[in-house]
Amino acid sequence: MTDATSAAPGPLRGHRDRAALIAGLAASPGRLAAAVRGATDADLDREPAPGEWPARTVLAHLRDDEFMAMRLRIERMLVEDEPALAPFDEQQWAASRWHGGDSTRDLLEGFRIQRAATCAILRRLSDEDWRRLGSQPEIGTFDVHWWVGHTLEHDEVHLAQLARALGR
Repeated sequence: MTDATSAAPGPLRGHRDRAALIAGLAASPGRLAAAVRGATDADLDREPAPGEWPARTVLAHLRDDEFMAMRLRIERMLVEDEPALAPFDEQQWAASRWHGGDSTRDLLEGFRIQRAATCAILRRLSDEDWRRLGSQPEIGTFDVHWWVGHTLEHDEVHLAQLARALGR
């Protein structure tokens, strides 16, 4: 008999409808644009509370995180066998990020372009591709399918954060 407490858990596997996940990811740029519609620069730059990101930083995070972490992990899982994926330190990123493309238009367009590239990759994946694995120290082992669901959940978390930052 195997002791369940000593057995290593299996990888996290995604189970949500793939087409719905891709549609949700594809809708996020429009949802972000709607969330900031009518916001002034002062609104976008106001810290909602000490140490919390202003709305502009949330937008920049989503843009940068899409190509620096979210899609990069998918790409690595597709071409490497069970890659060890480094954590993304959001606080370090926020402290040292590039501010040059921070107009609302540039942030939204940058995220739209990055997300479109991610969705284009996802639409071409085979069943086997969706089951490819990677691991990250704070999460464990997971498949591409689970990571795509996590990415959509990440969008939801930051959309809510954006609404709070704008007082909506």
